[in-house]
Amino acid sequence: MPRVHVMPDALASQVAAGEVVERPASVVKELVENSLDAGAKELRVESQRGGVALVRVSDDGCGMDREDALLSLERHATSKLRDKEGLTAITTLGFRGEALPSIASVSRFRLTTCEHGAVAGTEIVVEGGKLRDVHEAGCPPGTTVEMRDLFYNLPARRKFLRREATEAAHIDYQVRLHALSCPGTRVTYRKEGRVAFDVAATSDRRVRIGDLTGRQNLGKLWEVPHLEHPGMAVSGYLLPPAEARKSRRGQYLFLNGRPVEDQVVWRALAEAYRGALVSGRHPGAWLWLEVDPLLVDVNVHPSKREVRFHRSAELRALILEAVEGTVRGGGKGFSGSLGRGGKQDLPIQNQESEVAGENSSIAESSFGSQQREEKADAGEQVGEGDPAVSGVEYSGVMASLRDERSFPSEPQTWRVEVQEELTREEEGSEVPPFRVLGVLEGRYLLLEASDGLVLLEGEAARERILFENFLEGAKQGTAESQGLLVPLLLELEPRDADVVLRNAENFRESGMEVEPFGGVTVQLRSVPVLLSSADPRSLLLDLVDELVHSAEGRSGRVLTFEKFAGELARVGARGERCRVESAQGLLDQLFACELPYCTPGGRPTLVQFSSSELRRKFGR
Repeated sequence: MPRVHVMPDALASQVAAGEVVERPASVVKELVENSLDAGAKELRVESQRGGVALVRVSDDGCGMDREDALLSLERHATSKLRDKEGLTAITTLGFRGEALPSIASVSRFRLTTCEHGAVAGTEIVVEGGKLRDVHEAGCPPGTTVEMRDLFYNLPARRKFLRREATEAAHIDYQVRLHALSCPGTRVTYRKEGRVAFDVAATSDRRVRIGDLTGRQNLGKLWEVPHLEHPGMAVSGYLLPPAEARKSRRGQYLFLNGRPVEDQVVWRALAEAYRGALVSGRHPGAWLWLEVDPLLVDVNVHPSKREVRFHRSAELRALILEAVEGTVRGGGKGFSGSLGRGGKQDLPIQNQESEVAGENSSIAESSFGSQQREEKADAGEQVGEGDPAVSGVEYSGVMASLRDERSFPSEPQTWRVEVQEELTREEEGSEVPPFRVLGVLEGRYLLLEASDGLVLLEGEAARERILFENFLEGAKQGTAESQGLLVPLLLELEPRDADVVLRNAENFRESGMEVEPFGGVTVQLRSVPVLLSSADPRSLLLDLVDELVHSAEGRSGRVLTFEKFAGELARVGARGERCRVESAQGLLDQLFACELPYCTPGGRPTLVQFSSSELRRKFGR
């Protein structure tokens, strides 16, 4: 049996780096937090090749002398924590003393630092956790940390990094996140030798929000006034319900200057917007929390992104009071937004959930051949269970057996009969004899069929129509697009921009021309003719959310066009309203599709209540 022994310091640091250094963005996070803890008023970050080749962070903070600089590279050495009592009241961003030795153990590391008023500074060179050189150096006051060749000595870790563009997007996002948390610090980020952004110090948080997330949001911001409860306070800004997105990527939370994520806050935010948002949408928000350090534990997660509140119920009540008050009495445009998607729609949402619950069982019994698990392919669902298809297969087999006995020398006769069966099947896809009775809740068409009542969901039908039109256009190479008179410029989050540019070819095939416009800004030049009536900005942002959600489930790979078309069809059909005058046209387009009875995701487009089932419900 192997003997127990103490690991060497270099090996122990590399093991610790497995938690601290997940990717280049983790290095940037740790170094930026050190700079802010040092009181930096100007912060400069630079990266090359997604941070793998180079990450450099410079600041004008307090700096260190030679002794402290050497000691900072020892494991568990820190200037921020003195005793165990301090662990319960942490006021700094960093405190564990693991970041610098962990980073130095998996890269070629250089630290240059100088105290204010000192004659000379100190430069330390470390390679793979081994100290190579220490000498005096001329440098400005502050600290510069340079990391090159990340994971050069751990190739197994390096091969798990993503594309350079993806890693660069994560670094960009991390720097923006800390720049939002400290508007009083000037932050400059250079990527591949070019300035990505340079935001000046300001005392107005709105200026920093506009600089980093787009000036188009400034005129829409609702201010959350400073509100205090014992031991905690909140302030910030919100976006109106009309600007809500499917994902939470537009929500930012800062706790005592630290970017964090917390489900208590997100649930309180969603509850405050209840009645003003449709289900599945999340409002944009920038919230700054000031909580007594004794009431929060930040030492519960390796990256310190998650925290634990000791009085979470009181925090929830604080956020609910502040945000709900802003939403109910906020901007002038709130009443209109609430009328479109708020209290007037609330009864409809409740009815939709009831109808959806009842229809799920009906759809399973009436259209069981069409509805399967969403993970299965929609074409296989209908093809395997369709009675018409199974009938054709059975008649084809019987015909072939008869033909073999009667005409063994003429195998072509069987092929002709199969072709005739297929022709009759295609003719059977004509619009069934429906009579339009009316519209329910603006979402469902009520149709009278030969055997009972049929409900058709307009959004699901439109989704199927758009999906097949996109596929047909891409197959023929004739996707029709409509150019925008003025190209639309959108400043996205770095990670969102990366997803859009990875799928640029899919956008082009669907009729949307999207091009990079420098930094994290993309330019939308055209939209598909089928979606020309949609708001281009909302269309692209909703599609980005769908793509991000899909990419997370596919390891960030570029989606196939069929998957992309399904996401685009879902976004384009969202909010489709049914009208009696256009019902027949919708039916004609739906039943011209190859699979009219289900959406690309497998949801039914219509459900049927048979006459016998209706009689049974009335006790007849």
